Amino acid sequence: MSTMLHLLPTAAYTSQEWFDREMRDIFSKTWRYAGFMEDVSEPGQYISVQAGLNNIFIVMGRDRRLRAFHNICRHRGTQLIRAVGKTQKALTCPYHDWTYDLEGNLISVPEEHEEFGKVDKACHGLKPASVDIWKSMIFVHPDPEAGPITDWFGPTEEHIGPHVPEELIEYEEGRNSYEIKANWKIVVENYIDVYHLSHLHSGTLQMYDHKSAEYHWQGDHYMFWEPPVPAYAENQDAKLTAPRVIPEGQNGAWVPMLWPGIGIGSAEDGWNIFIIEPLGPSLTRVHNRSRVANASDWAFSKQAMKSASFWNNFGLSGKYEAGDASSEDDPMAGGDFTAEDIYACEQQQASLQSPYFETGPAAQGESPVIEHQKRVLKWLGET
Repeated sequence: MSTMLHLLPTAAYTSQEWFDREMRDIFSKTWRYAGFMEDVSEPGQYISVQAGLNNIFIVMGRDRRLRAFHNICRHRGTQLIRAVGKTQKALTCPYHDWTYDLEGNLISVPEEHEEFGKVDKACHGLKPASVDIWKSMIFVHPDPEAGPITDWFGPTEEHIGPHVPEELIEYEEGRNSYEIKANWKIVVENYIDVYHLSHLHSGTLQMYDHKSAEYHWQGDHYMFWEPPVPAYAENQDAKLTAPRVIPEGQNGAWVPMLWPGIGIGSAEDGWNIFIIEPLGPSLTRVHNRSRVANASDWAFSKQAMKSASFWNNFGLSGKYEAGDASSEDDPMAGGDFTAEDIYACEQQQASLQSPYFETGPAAQGESPVIEHQKRVLKWLGET
């Protein structure tokens, strides 16, 4: 077995120069998650998202068609709209009140004759971007000629699970966002690191058989599936905490990471997204949203009661016992695998500042990390 070594220098995780290149050459040239399809479901509704160097908004027109535009007024470049909202008929720049219709056409210039003589409105419409829907999610691409999103995600379809998110409904309590004091690549690499599952999450994710995980790459996208352990697999429908969302017999956890930072975490009773938003060389925001079965509150309560006895005996716990906790909110003792991941990512980022930092060999279970680093280098033109 040959020894694998990490490929990226420390500067790739700490320097502004690397971060700026990634924003330009990776996040400005790929599809970016913007929201769920129901977020923009009526004429006049809109949302905006940062796609690398580009702020883009999606709006539903009066014809109920989704359109995406660069959020830049054609007069002086001021951003037209805020993150999310509704409008009746038009989009107005807050700076000088230049106004555009929902199809991106410039329709009004205040004091046009006195200030400009005449403005050729046909030449000053909003600059378009691409928008498409995939797996209930709205995506944008800064390039208006990006082509269909199925060309980008299509090869992953048979590897990301049997879930049909369009038939599920959002679980509002599962919607949250938080910041991690670490580079976005550390967050991705933690997500795809198979080696850490049996160790960092020994007390929180033991319902799945990490040693039997199957993983590979489809182009630039990472695919992952692992089966439940026998104790969880047997008579599983009595152990699920929520109603089943996939056919019986199709059990396991599908946890792909789609390039460059779109995680999907799905299992027998739910479908979740984990969206990575780089904020700076050592700061990342993560957005989580979940979809569950379109079932009654009673169905959820009944399933929770049915599974309670199993989980009370099976148990979930932190990596460290309460007696070893550093405080009441110690992330390594609380039994929350997300808190464990955040802790590990932030501790790794903190160590990068030391002149004594260097990486050791990569385990076989860390081979996805090495493959991810290869893709970063490829997109930056380093290979």
